[in-house]
Amino acid sequence: MNTLKVAGKFLDQPVLVAKFQRAVPALLTTGAAVYGIKQVNHAPEHKKKKAAIRTAAIMAFTVASALAAPKITDKIFKEADEIPKTLKEIKKHNKELINEFLEFNKVDDATKKLLEKAKEKVLKYKEVKQLFKTFKNDFDGKELLNKLIPDPENISSKKIFSEIGRLSVFGLIPVLGGIAGGITGDRLTDKRWKSKIPDKIKEGSYQYLANIFLCNIGAGGALAIMEKYNVKSKSQRAIGMIAGILATGVIGGSAIANYIGNKVINPCFEKHHHHKPHGKDRHLFDERRPEPLDIGLHTDDIATVAVMSGLKWIEPALPLLYAISGYRAGIGYRNGQHANKS
Repeated sequence: MNTLKVAGKFLDQPVLVAKFQRAVPALLTTGAAVYGIKQVNHAPEHKKKKAAIRTAAIMAFTVASALAAPKITDKIFKEADEIPKTLKEIKKHNKELINEFLEFNKVDDATKKLLEKAKEKVLKYKEVKQLFKTFKNDFDGKELLNKLIPDPENISSKKIFSEIGRLSVFGLIPVLGGIAGGITGDRLTDKRWKSKIPDKIKEGSYQYLANIFLCNIGAGGALAIMEKYNVKSKSQRAIGMIAGILATGVIGGSAIANYIGNKVINPCFEKHHHHKPHGKDRHLFDERRPEPLDIGLHTDDIATVAVMSGLKWIEPALPLLYAISGYRAGIGYRNGQHANKS
């Protein structure tokens, strides 16, 4: 087994994935708290209290919605047997598989020790490699390892659009949470809170369309084409999905998002203003330009490719990645504008 495949098996250990999933709430909450404190400390002294209230509201809504997103999307898009098992269920499953295998198969002490460890603990990279090497020519052994650490499954043509929908709803939930948190924070600290809502909707639509939805469409569309032409190679499918993301998200996403903003969102704001924007309000209607962080946010597209390729280890990281878009929507970010500017 080559190094890359061993690495994939190591990362896809159900026990490791489940432990990572359990750690995500603490990681996201801690990260949000640290970043929030940093933002408040950067605010002018006379604005610190209001900045703290706004930031706390945005972070609370964003984090809560990002953590709720997996459960919500699982209920909507997955069958009962497709929902990931809990750590307790995984350990029980591993014990049953390994005990049954050891009952009918003799192995050396070193291999038995590794299998006993695999019942409840995460195996090291070299230990995973050793087990696959040991059972290289053993049918029962290979079958056991593939049950303990299932191979990634290529998504069928029937499930492609369901998966696009699931990931798109997954990303939408933190963005809506961020907007709700931003509005709540402004309402508690600013009499002119209603005037700040457009910024949040504009940035929310930008984050969702350019950094989430259109990238999912690109990846899913490319995957559908490859499925039609019966492309089974995981590397070719990954390259195809990345090409789809580059075409719709990274290259065209910003332009498409701004076009929709100008044709759909801006007219709604203009109806309320009854005049063309000028002076202080002009930025509400300016085109949103991509910045280095926006490009960096396309890291979640790697997650999209991984999830659509059937890899399990990346799924728990989605709340961490999508929460960033939720926060930027919550502060109503516009080019050059910072969270505590007002």
